[in-house]
Amino acid sequence: MDKQTEFVLRAVEERDVRFIRLWFTDVLGFLKSVAIAPAELEGAFEEGIGFDGSAVEGFTRIFESDMIAHPDPSTFQLLPWREAEHGNTARMYCDLKMPDGSPSYADPRYVLKRAMQNASDLGYTFYVHPEIEFYLLQHQISPGVEPTPIDHSGYFDHTISNTGSDFRREAISTLEQMGISVEFSHHEAGAGQQEIDLRYADALSMADNILTFRVVVKEVAEQRGIRASFMPKPFSEQPGSGMHTHMSLFAGDTNAFYDAGAEHHLSRIGRQFIAGLLKHSAEITAVTNQFVNSYKRLNGGGEAPNYICWGRNNRSALVRVPLYKPHKGSSARVELRSIDTAANPYLAYALMLNAGLEGIKHEYELPEEAEDDVWSLTDRERRALGIDPLPANLGEALHAMENSELAAETLGEHVFEFVLRNKRAEFDEYRTQVTPMELRRYLPVL
Repeated sequence: MDKQTEFVLRAVEERDVRFIRLWFTDVLGFLKSVAIAPAELEGAFEEGIGFDGSAVEGFTRIFESDMIAHPDPSTFQLLPWREAEHGNTARMYCDLKMPDGSPSYADPRYVLKRAMQNASDLGYTFYVHPEIEFYLLQHQISPGVEPTPIDHSGYFDHTISNTGSDFRREAISTLEQMGISVEFSHHEAGAGQQEIDLRYADALSMADNILTFRVVVKEVAEQRGIRASFMPKPFSEQPGSGMHTHMSLFAGDTNAFYDAGAEHHLSRIGRQFIAGLLKHSAEITAVTNQFVNSYKRLNGGGEAPNYICWGRNNRSALVRVPLYKPHKGSSARVELRSIDTAANPYLAYALMLNAGLEGIKHEYELPEEAEDDVWSLTDRERRALGIDPLPANLGEALHAMENSELAAETLGEHVFEFVLRNKRAEFDEYRTQVTPMELRRYLPVL
């Protein structure tokens, strides 16, 4: 028994933990949970907990349904909102395996682990830092009726005391109690829209943290009688919610994206990584932006990118290189701005990493920087500059992905085929719907 496992068993006893929730996600990123009693924990570490994988979205077919969830002791944390005089509740993330002990090809966490091993084989560790946006809404939500935001404040607005600022303070306190470091938070541009940015961590730890973040935000909102939504575009006339992600590769303690003598201090490795992101961006969009609603954000204005280009401090670019901080080479990074808050972070980060690594392996050339506001250019001007659009809808994104060797190899055959099948069904259902806009525009005149 390793030291981390021993620590967890001791902590469960010392902290009066009565329930341990074992967490994992389905292929789409929806959290799944099973609770066990402390008496079952040692057995769970040794043998795992069996469950019916055929009942979970995208896992197995009915005739190969048995799967095993193995808790990862390094992810053990108490759930602060479950503290009670009759005992505490803790959680751990799980790695999913088949009955023979082999990793499950359907486990999104394993997909990311494979990609990070790919980086490790090249001598790198992949670090990420997400800026997570979401809306706080009045709790009464009716199907087909536009929700009501909790306030009408705007970007960086400061108020003496209101629901949003009180909410952010409590949410951040809860996150930090769970060992998740927050860099900063503020009100975003939309009415009721918030942003909380998590401090850098390796991609696997961060993907775990993002799933925990979503639970914490929703729990704290419920306790305050409001509702939190990570829907990419809940309001037609308000900005969508993105998850701009800053990325860097480190070789040991050295930031591989930094070169003191290079233009903009961006190394050759950094330039090739950006080139890989750009070249493969359309192929991975069906995962970084996985719902039909995601494309309302990408095409709906605000600061959401919808053209494939890069720039320094250019917020119309898909990939941005933030300004370099003098004498702080460790801060050199690149930012992908298309990914939204509803993505499965395990799959999205795996694809983003492997896209960048392809650029490094094959020494892709970085195209010219986009210095203009890309949105203000005409289609002809963008074509002349070699700037292509991102997929305009989920259907186009699936078409780009289905021919992608990168996506197939990164996700594995099972996850790749499930995503295509599931998302085609979603898009087919979506495009046959008659919308309120059509009824409003056409019914009176046709």
